[in-house]
Amino acid sequence: MNERTKEHIYLENRQSQGTEHLYGLLHAIKNRLQISFSYQKYYKENTENRTVNPLALKEFKYRWYLVARDEYDKRVKIYALDRLSALEISKEHFTEESNFNIHNMLQHCFGIIIPDNEKPQKTVLSFEPFQGKYIKSLPLHETQKILIDNDKELRISLNIYLTHDFKMEILSYGKEVKVVEPQWFAEEIQENYRGRWGNIEN
Repeated sequence: MNERTKEHIYLENRQSQGTEHLYGLLHAIKNRLQISFSYQKYYKENTENRTVNPLALKEFKYRWYLVARDEYDKRVKIYALDRLSALEISKEHFTEESNFNIHNMLQHCFGIIIPDNEKPQKTVLSFEPFQGKYIKSLPLHETQKILIDNDKELRISLNIYLTHDFKMEILSYGKEVKVVEPQWFAEEIQENYRGRWGNIEN
C-alpha cells in the first residue's frame, strides 16, 4: 500500500515465516513444475529433503501452507511454509491425476489436517446469542447452516471432519458453545473442559 493509504488502515504487524516463497510456489503450481526443499518438523531435530508436485496454497490463521503430492509415496500432504527452506523450482513438469480435485479434498476440512479414511460428519453446535452474532458474521466453515436463531441460542450445523484443529477451535469458545451432536464429540469436548477448568457444563 502507498504511504497515504497506510495512514488510514492499520494491519496487524505480524507475519508468519516462509511467505517469501509464495510467488515462487505460485509460479510452480501454475506451470506444473516439480519442486524440492528442506523441511523441518517441530518434533524432529533434523530436516528432511522433499521432492513434491505442488498443487495449491492454503492460508489458515495467519500461516501459509503448501498442498503437494510427495514423490516418495505419492500421497497428498500439507507443508507449512514457515518450516520450509532451500526451495528449488525445477524445469521438470508433472501431470496430476485427472480425477484429482483440490476443492473436493479440502471442502470439509477445518484447518490443515486431512484425514485419510474418515468421512465428514454432521456436527451441530449451539452458541450463546451474543457469541452467535460473531459466528453469523464470520462463519466457522463454508458448510455452516443456521438451524435456530433466536434470543436463546444460535444453533448451526456443519458438515466437517472432526479433527484436532476443529476441536481446539471449539475449546477456545469455552462456555459460549455447546456441542449438540455427535454425542461422542460432545463427550470428548466435555472431558477436555474438565481437564482444563474443572467440571463445566457443555
